[in-house]
Amino acid sequence: MSYPPNQNSRILPVTISMLKLHLSMPPILLTGLIILAMVGATYGLERFPPPDFETGYELPSTTTPPPRALFYQYLDLAVLIAALALASWFSLKKRSRRRLFGLMVFSLIYFGFWRKGCICPIGAIQNVTLTIFDRGYVIPVTVILFFVIPLIFTLFFGRGFCAAVCPLGAIQDVVLLKPQQLPVWLEHGLGMLAYVYLGAAVLFAATGSAFIICQYDPFVAFFRRSGSLEMLVLGVSFLVIALFIGRPYCRFLCPYGVILKTLSRFSRWKISITPAECIQCRLCEDSCPFNAIEKPGAAPLPANYRQGKTTLIILLILAPAIMALSGWLGYKLSAPFSRMHPTVRLAERVHLEETGQVPDTTDASDAFRGTGRSLMSLYEDAEQIGREYSWATVLLGVFIGTVIIIKLTYLTIRRTQTSYEADRGRCLACGRCFAYCPIEKNSNEPANI
Repeated sequence: MSYPPNQNSRILPVTISMLKLHLSMPPILLTGLIILAMVGATYGLERFPPPDFETGYELPSTTTPPPRALFYQYLDLAVLIAALALASWFSLKKRSRRRLFGLMVFSLIYFGFWRKGCICPIGAIQNVTLTIFDRGYVIPVTVILFFVIPLIFTLFFGRGFCAAVCPLGAIQDVVLLKPQQLPVWLEHGLGMLAYVYLGAAVLFAATGSAFIICQYDPFVAFFRRSGSLEMLVLGVSFLVIALFIGRPYCRFLCPYGVILKTLSRFSRWKISITPAECIQCRLCEDSCPFNAIEKPGAAPLPANYRQGKTTLIILLILAPAIMALSGWLGYKLSAPFSRMHPTVRLAERVHLEETGQVPDTTDASDAFRGTGRSLMSLYEDAEQIGREYSWATVLLGVFIGTVIIIKLTYLTIRRTQTSYEADRGRCLACGRCFAYCPIEKNSNEPANI
């Protein structure tokens, strides 16, 4: 999905023209200006080609696609921008599920099977994180743009990336045959897993331990037509679930979806179920497989109001205890989490070999002994990493505790709503609800953005 950590990474100097985004500008015109600005980027050649061995040595095959030539990387960026613009145009202006589905299939073919799922904004979270915490790692400019551009579009037009551009969402959407809605309480509960996954991914990337988003991508084995049996089983399992539960990975695990969900609540324009005033016919109520349509409700009775207010006060009083408990649980996970780091694993393995607890050695331990480093230096490095994990996992626990408090507060506050509306955060802008609205069918005038 994105380039793994590499201390020898280099990027070529790139210059990008400044763009002025006019809020009233149609997405298609905006796309054209962005693509023209990208033409000014500086291209270069590979500075450090692989060595030419004279001993018949063959370079081993890699498990991830090699970086493409800069021309094709910027072609990918142009396609990404064009697809995001079209997704926004189809969902907000044309209000066409058919066009969105066609764009979704194209994105699945291009970014998924042809581009093999690499690079993508989801995995770019790890590259951005590693850049912040490791001064020796330089992030490629294309990875930065792949990460930032969908966020910018989301702030203006909502979750068009999820609607028809992301290949992970597309492969789940095309197999959705008999959608079943989950209970609301289960929807919110499973949605918390994405925050945990995001926090863990940032933690492991910041410490240079692993890129778990790419490592456990459930669909990359299909995109690359290769992979371990475990990942193939995982991908098949998700697709089987996706036959009945709309986009389970997107809704309950995707870490990038957490960011998009938050930004979309502040988007300049949003998806509306009907192009005009809602007549509350209830035909759209069961059309959304993602539980993203909020039903109208009367103002709460005074008793319910007092009960909700009391619950909110109790929740705020317990907030420090919840955060302290989650931080303590995070601290307890520091030891097992630190074993994700290769240095910690190597130190534990060498210790087992030195104390005679295992009879043989490994390639990694043999390579370490070949460096001539002392065992004490290895153990000291592992201990330092362990100390870093001690406070990092506490922060992870506090983050999860904070999310839990915010979620419970959101569910406690009662809101008055007079019509059927798409939830800004949970709505994936798929356009399924359009066809169920009688006003949509009788109106020849699309909604304005």
